[in-house]
This record gives sequence, C-alpha cells and structure tokens, in this order.
Amino acid sequence: MNQPRILLQLDCDQQPSSFDAVVAIDSNVDHLLPYANVEAQSVVPLVHGAIFTRGPEQLKQTAIFVGGSDVGRGDEIGAAIRAAFVGPMRVSVMLDGNGSNTTAAAAVLCAARHLPLEGATATILGGTGPVGVRAARLLLQQGAAVHLVSRNLERAEQTCHQIASELPEAVTSGLQPTAADQVDAVLTDTSLLLACGAAGVRLLSATQLALASQLQVAIDLNAVPPAGLEGIDVMDKAMQRGNRIDYGAIGVGGLKMKLHRAAIQRLFSANDLFLDTSEIFQIGLDLEAARQSSA
Repeated sequence: MNQPRILLQLDCDQQPSSFDAVVAIDSNVDHLLPYANVEAQSVVPLVHGAIFTRGPEQLKQTAIFVGGSDVGRGDEIGAAIRAAFVGPMRVSVMLDGNGSNTTAAAAVLCAARHLPLEGATATILGGTGPVGVRAARLLLQQGAAVHLVSRNLERAEQTCHQIASELPEAVTSGLQPTAADQVDAVLTDTSLLLACGAAGVRLLSATQLALASQLQVAIDLNAVPPAGLEGIDVMDKAMQRGNRIDYGAIGVGGLKMKLHRAAIQRLFSANDLFLDTSEIFQIGLDLEAARQSSA
C-alpha cells in the first residue's frame, strides 16, 4: 500500500504562511503539518519524528518545507535539519524563505526566454536582498556579468566579495544608487535589469530607464505601488516596449507558482533531495525544456 504524502511546513514566523500551505495542498500533498516559531535549535525532534516513523523505503513519502519571512533563519533551520539526519534515515527538504528561491529562479528563467544569459550584462537593483543575491548567483552561474546596486555600498561590496569566494570566475561589482553617475554609466551597457528592492519603493525613474539603450529585458519584482521601475506594470508579461521586453511581479508570478508546485512534487521522488537555489533553478530549466518541446 502506498503511504500518503506528508509535508512538514516549518516556519519561523508566528503563523505558518497560508500562501505556502495552499501551494503545498495544490501540489498534491496528502497531509500538511504546519509548525510556527521554529528555531534551528528546536528542529531535531521534528526531524526525528519525520524520519523514524517510516521505513527507509517509505521515507520518500515524507518531506520538509522551510519557509517564513526571515530568510537567514530559514537557512539556519535548513542546516540544522541536515545535521539531524541519521545515515540513510533522511527526507527531502526544500528551502524557500519568503519565496526568495522560487522568485529569483523564475525571474532569471523569464529573462532567459528573451536573451542569452552567457555574456549578458545584468544590473540588479536591491541586489543585496535575498532575491537579489540569489538572482545574482544564478546569473553568474549562467555566464552573465552582474552589477549589484544597494543603498549600502559597503554591503554591496561585501556581497560581491562573498559571491567571488564561491564563484571565483564571476564578474561582479557593487554600486549604490546615490552615486547616480555610476549607476547611469552602468545602465548604458546593461542588457538585463532586475528590480528586487523593498515593496513600494521607486528604484529607477523612466528618465534613467531610457539611458539603458542596450536594455533587452527589464523585470520589476515589486507588486506594491509605486513600481520599482517607472513605466512597468505589475501585470506585464513579456510586454514589448520598443526594443525592450518588460515583466512585472505578477507577470513573473505565473512561472514562480508553477516552479513552486513542481519543486514540492519533486520532493517526493526521493528521500535525499535538498532543494536550494540552484536545485530549484534546475527544476525550472526542466519545466522550460518541456514547455519548448511541446510548443
């Protein structure tokens, strides 16, 4: 008899995310076990309860999803989960704190529909936030050069140094928007622009956007007015404006939701998967390949 699919939803917030719960149910999870206020140090009994209640051949029917608004705490919880496994007694895990992994992956995949990422020059506004950093890593892994723009120049440079230690051949630079001449100069050779800043904050005016004469794809992930990129609508999906293709947050959101559901479903294909940014992006590449083959 097939065991039902059980998903533990571990959330660091006071209430487990209803968004993540709905997506899990829509991904054909049979039983969802949501937990709130989860800390790295409280994970062990939850993990042991998941791995010691089924035989090794049945463990792929149990999985763990780590969410919550604090992405850093989510990463710590993910590391604690891994440390709590005992030999082959383990289950698959997905990390998507604040939707950062699925959003970053979906944004990069949308961009890849319209321009080759290898050799592209990308500028990421709000580049030191969770989505910006993840998008930067993905773009660098695909062969793009990346400019990270942050309100805090020191933080931007530290992020670039960290990425360089992980991807020594990557080309990154840190800028801050107050240095308008630097940002404007970078925009002139930018082919891909991502706005990943705080909700409701205008990051670039239409005048500045017009300076990006080489821009092929612009993606604004802000769903709260005003737009992060002036002139881009939240509903834009591959909207052609001159020589530029535009995406708004909801325009990217369709692929993000499809990717989120596919990743949840993938958890139950084995008991030893750990889906972080790169692994979720690879699932997205598989979805894109299937989409193109069926077109």
